[in-house]
Amino acid sequence: MKILLLFTLLTIGQVVLLRFLDPPFTARMAWSWLHSTLTTGDYERPVYHWRQLAEISPHLRKAVLAGEDQRFLSHHGFDFTELREAGRDFLMTERIRGASTITMQVARTVFLWPARTWLRKAAEAYYTVLLEIVLSKRRIFEIYLNTVHWGRGIMGAEAASRKYFSTSSYSLTCSQAALLAAILPNPTKWSPLNPRAYVRERQQGIMKEMGRMPLL
Repeated sequence: MKILLLFTLLTIGQVVLLRFLDPPFTARMAWSWLHSTLTTGDYERPVYHWRQLAEISPHLRKAVLAGEDQRFLSHHGFDFTELREAGRDFLMTERIRGASTITMQVARTVFLWPARTWLRKAAEAYYTVLLEIVLSKRRIFEIYLNTVHWGRGIMGAEAASRKYFSTSSYSLTCSQAALLAAILPNPTKWSPLNPRAYVRERQQGIMKEMGRMPLL
């Protein structure tokens, strides 16, 4: 019971700190550093420039919601509609697709190790609940846009905007923002600079949905 109480207090404290402090690094960065240190010994720290939500293009904010989590404001961390659709797709086509919400991705990136195990999934669900209880939707979204992996060595909207389009995240056009959002499911293999047909298709779909998205 003491160990459980200590664990609960520590994890709640971690999330409470995010209300006031921008994370200087994430668990994903820490695990990448550890893996590189133990294998090649050559670690390249990701490019990382924190920006307040108001400093990020409204186009990008809407595009990410359209592409990643359209029900972000209406769910409490878990999108059961999306989970049902993903399960139905798997039964019909045996194709596995993600159903993670923005909050779940923040929990995974900021706090957890990368292995796909049931223990990690349980921890992800636990942190997702804590994030939704302690933080506002705006703060969760701000953390997501600044910590999401956007390509090899690229973390967050500002770094991605500079790398791919040589501009700030605030100055992105609607088309550029939709391209950045389009590659988020697989930013290591997909690029906004040389988008394959599927990425272009996703971009067009995101641009159609952007008008329905709220501006956080």
